[in-house]
Amino acid sequence: MSTGREIRLVEEDDGRWSAIDEETGVASHGDSREEALEMLDEAVALHKGEAGDPMTDENLRELGIDPDSVPDEPREPDAPWFDSEE
Repeated sequence: MSTGREIRLVEEDDGRWSAIDEETGVASHGDSREEALEMLDEAVALHKGEAGDPMTDENLRELGIDPDSVPDEPREPDAPWFDSEE
């Protein structure tokens, strides 16, 4: 049974691979298709909150980010960093 989710693999000019989860817009890359897919699995899990620890105000300050400038609730980015029409 298919879930209907799609992952796109792109071989770049330098021989590296990009993997893009079409549903979430999350992308990653690697030196091989396998590595790109492994990195994408981790990135999607982080994106969905299935892995990693939540960011704290202290973490943000350590990165030089004002915690008051970050929304409390997750939201979609204003514009995708990757245009799937290209």
